[in-house]
Amino acid sequence: MGSVRKASAWLGLVEDSDERYYDDEYAEGTETGDAWVTDPRVRVASESAQQEGRRIATVAPDSFRDARAIGELFRDGVPVIVNLTAMEPADAKRVVDFAAGLTFGLRGSIERVATRVFLLSPADTLVVSEEPAGRTQDGFFNQS
Repeated sequence: MGSVRKASAWLGLVEDSDERYYDDEYAEGTETGDAWVTDPRVRVASESAQQEGRRIATVAPDSFRDARAIGELFRDGVPVIVNLTAMEPADAKRVVDFAAGLTFGLRGSIERVATRVFLLSPADTLVVSEEPAGRTQDGFFNQS
């Protein structure tokens, strides 16, 4: 296939006669209602991460009503990063109080990562937040 034909096929202007990029398993998988999945590797990566417990959720709630999503994720054992920068201060305080009760009740931990950003980690998650060993304060990049 010539380069012009390949470019036209990529743009969708002509029918692509080169079917080597698609296999039967992928073609069958698109009929199951997973129309939003365009690349089969995307699903494999998320499934393997879910099976090995390497998922971290990020939630940026707009109001206190979104606290339920935080609770459901944390209850399932998923570490949650909560970004409260878009919320009103009163609602943000309520969400932090909810998160503190949630982590206390499920024996997890809550840590402030940045201003109005918190990490909720389940009991079986180890969070390393120390300076790397051997790093000094007067390192190479300290130009003062």
